[in-house]
Amino acid sequence: MTFAKFGACATALALLTATPALAQIKIGVSLAVTGPASFLGDPEAKTLEMLVKQLNASGGINGEEVELVLYDDGADLNKTRTFATRLIEEDEVVAVIGGSSTGATMAMAPLFTQAEIPFVSLAGAVVIIDPVKEYVFKTPHTDRMACLKIFEDITKRGMSKVGMISGTGGFGKSIRQQCLDVAADAGVEIVADETYGPGDADVTPQLTNTDGIEVIVNPGFGQGPAVVTRNYVQLGIKLPFYQSHGVASDSFIHLAGDAAEGVRLPATAMRIPGQLADDDAQKTPVVTYIKDYKATYGEAPSTFGGYAYDAFQMVVAAIKTKGSTDPQNIRDGIEETKNYAGVTDVYTMSPTDHLGLDLTAFRMLEIQEGGWVPVE
Repeated sequence: MTFAKFGACATALALLTATPALAQIKIGVSLAVTGPASFLGDPEAKTLEMLVKQLNASGGINGEEVELVLYDDGADLNKTRTFATRLIEEDEVVAVIGGSSTGATMAMAPLFTQAEIPFVSLAGAVVIIDPVKEYVFKTPHTDRMACLKIFEDITKRGMSKVGMISGTGGFGKSIRQQCLDVAADAGVEIVADETYGPGDADVTPQLTNTDGIEVIVNPGFGQGPAVVTRNYVQLGIKLPFYQSHGVASDSFIHLAGDAAEGVRLPATAMRIPGQLADDDAQKTPVVTYIKDYKATYGEAPSTFGGYAYDAFQMVVAAIKTKGSTDPQNIRDGIEETKNYAGVTDVYTMSPTDHLGLDLTAFRMLEIQEGGWVPVE
């Protein structure tokens, strides 16, 4: 081979190796996969990884594969801001799903808003989408909606005097305030208002005085509500007992044990797949998601994983509908979501509503014999 031919071959090889790979659609994710909020972030991350694998196996989005750029922030607010900046400046993602907690969401949201990248949160507080922020959406029901649903069920049962005991973490504080704000309009009176810390192993002092109380409501999530529930039974209290959607998972029943019997709480259709009517718009997505998740991970998904499922599907639908990976177009597509039947509920977004759910999205359930039973 002559030097000229060798040089030509080398040049051709260099051009071949320099040719960029097929473009990938980068979707950013920041979740508490590990740490104290891992019961939220772990199933969320697993859900997203499963969905991306399924999507790419079926041809991706309009022929392009999706790359999930996932960071484990451990619900550490400093990490969430660092990862948000990295997703924007280094990874150049076109949309972001994440924020396992309200605190993490609120730390990241301003950065994505400034960068004009659509952000779908998986956290619960109403402050995330009220007031509406142009680039911020969310999939879980709000804490305000949970309070209203609980109070609606309480008044249906002919009660109005509520004793409230709330966690002091971010979610607990937020939902406590929302319950206080809507109580009067919902027709209930908060007779007692107690709190407990996330590390408290005994809350019997806060539960001791039940004078004038007809029903107890425990807004919170994590292990705290299980402690409250066990203490409630240990004290022999016979009043009706409500938890919030923050513990709508089988892990709460496991932690609370037999004490969970009779507890009511608002939850999603994911908790009762076998009890959904055949014509229920959510039956197919709920049953399919649970089946696929079990096949992939050998366990049932949680409600929290369902929030990630719906977020991903709406982002993908927006890209497909708009035929574009431009963040502004994706944002517009999410906002134009209409009648999307997900595993959490049926969503219809609008410029004035970046959640797309109303009070009917919740199903009031009661724990009976270690399982979930609808009570309406």
